[in-house]
This record gives sequence, C-alpha cells and structure tokens, in this order.
Amino acid sequence: MNHTAVMHGPAPTGPHTGEHTESGPGVPSTADAAGPVGPPAPARHLASPRLRSAMLVQQEALAAARDHLRGLGFVELLPPLLGPVTDPGGRGAKALDVDYYGRRYKLMTSAILYKQASLHGFPKLFYVAPNVRVEPPETAGTGRHLVEFHQIDVEIAGASREDAMDTAAGLLRHVVEQVVARVPDELAALGRDPDFFSALRSAPFDRLPHAEAVARLWDDGRAQNPDAEIDWAGEEVLSRAADRPFFITDYPKGSRGFYDREDPRRPGSLRNFDLIAHGGFGELVSGSEREADYATIVTRMRESGENPAKYAWYLDAAREGLPASAGFGMGLQRLVRFLTGLDALWQVSAYPKLPGVIAP
Repeated sequence: MNHTAVMHGPAPTGPHTGEHTESGPGVPSTADAAGPVGPPAPARHLASPRLRSAMLVQQEALAAARDHLRGLGFVELLPPLLGPVTDPGGRGAKALDVDYYGRRYKLMTSAILYKQASLHGFPKLFYVAPNVRVEPPETAGTGRHLVEFHQIDVEIAGASREDAMDTAAGLLRHVVEQVVARVPDELAALGRDPDFFSALRSAPFDRLPHAEAVARLWDDGRAQNPDAEIDWAGEEVLSRAADRPFFITDYPKGSRGFYDREDPRRPGSLRNFDLIAHGGFGELVSGSEREADYATIVTRMRESGENPAKYAWYLDAAREGLPASAGFGMGLQRLVRFLTGLDALWQVSAYPKLPGVIAP
C-alpha cells in the first residue's frame, strides 16, 4: 500500500457478492439488508453473522501469513504508530498531525521508511502495520477506501524487485490455500466459491508493464495518463479481464514515492510493481526496489516537491548507509475482501471509518 492500501466502482456481481443499490457499494448508510451500501450502527455491525465470518477469515489469513513469512526466515517487528514524518505517496490522502510534546508528529500512513532503517538489524522483516490516511470524502463510495487500515509490510535486504514479487505471489498463494482449507464453512456462509481461486493456485502470475497496460486501456477507449498511476476505473477493467492475479510493473518516475528505485538501464522507469487481483478486486500489493543512495534520495525528494529537512532522521540513516532492499505492502482489508468476495472494505473491518464519515 505502499498504497496501500481494492476496486473502484461496483463490486463483482454473482453468488459471492451482495446486490447493489443505485448509489453503489460503500456509500454511507444505515441499511443492513443483503448487499448493504454502508455500515449500520456499530452494535448491529459487530453482531452481524457476515462480519463474524469475515473476521474468522481474517484470523486465518493473518495466521497463514505469519507462518509463511516466519518459515522463510522473516522476523516480525511492531511498527511505530507516529513519527516526525511518514510516507508522502498517498494518492491524494493526507496524514494526521498530532502534538508530540510540543512537536508536530504524524500518524503513520505507511511505515516504509522505518522498514528501510530497520534492515541494519533485521535483514528480513515484516510488520502487520496499522495505517491512518485521511482520504478525500468523495472516495467513501468506492468500496476500496478506509481511513484506518492495516498492511502486511515486508522488506528484504539485498533483494531485487523480482525477489519481492516472488515473495508477494508466494504469500498470496499460501494465504489462499490455508483459508480455503481451514475455514471453508465461513467462505460458504459468505457465498464464496473456492473455484474462484483455481487459476491462482495452479498457474503463474502474468507481468504487464505499465506502458502496455495504459495502451490496452486506450485501445479499449479508456483514456489514461501515461505518466501517472493507472486510475481506479482502468485498474478495475484490467482486473475484471483476468482469471488470476497479475503484476503491473515499471511505473513512470514521478508517479510514485521518492523511495522507489529508478531503473539505471531505463531512465524514467521505476523498479516497482503492483499485484492486481482478478475479478474486479484490483490492487492488493504495492512494492519496489528501494533507493538507498543518499544523494539520489535527496535529489528525488526535491524532484517530487518534498522538503528534505523534514526527513532528517531518515536522511541521517541514509547518509550512514541504508542496505539495498526491496519490499512491499499487502493491504490486509483488501486481502480479506478478495478472499470473501464482499462488496466493500467496511464489510471486512470491525470498526470501519469511511472517508468523510464520522464514526466511533
């Protein structure tokens, strides 16, 4: 998640999803009929059989993720909740400021900078990290945005982008296998057919360069900016056309954060990727090789309009020498929504906070 942080517009219809109202999934509402458009009152939401099934799926997904990563030699750390600065690359989202003993600190939108700094002591690490992003209120109806969410954050010293992609694909496959095996009754209660995951479990994930993804959408009559991230509607189109997850790679420089490494053989292209789920569920994972050179990081900050002075502690670490690395963030709520087939992220969150909607 980065960006963290599944889909834009209506969710897939069929036996594994609810029906949609005219306003679309995720729009604030107190309705709690089949295919509700927004969260009901907290007590009713927490008592919902659907939420209970989703939380049991989440529990198994987390257990499977931890077991898999620890089996590969990763160490789980507890991430920081606030700091002097956080990830600046939030696709229109803002960080929340807090008063920290007279200093202005940020709640974490992503712990990516801390992952890099932690590599000195922990060359293979992961977090299950809480994040807070103040998304624009108009995103409340997308079904894919929450103000509070979690990421399975992974970082690997000395790794390439391909290493990180293989790790993300292996993690997703393992989680799917374990959830299907361990909680089939909960999936059945939610109307999720395990056959939806057949191709994911049996075939490799394709790789699609960003430029080719943009060209496909243009050919389909859907305008895209070749110098920016693919918009959510375009991402959904690509997602619906697939029968298993796939990678989009090589986003253009300027479309992502300063920490994504530029390809030295292809200036202007980043050594990064997104893992896109099939069936219309969109981005599950975002990752990259990291920029580790101090001078290059400062230059990239300035190019992206960031003030290097804000990142003093991080730049001190970079000056001392950050290990080369690659990593990714897998959105937990997006993963659980993909596993369950539900319409919106609030349906797989016990305490959902939709953008622009005041909630306890």
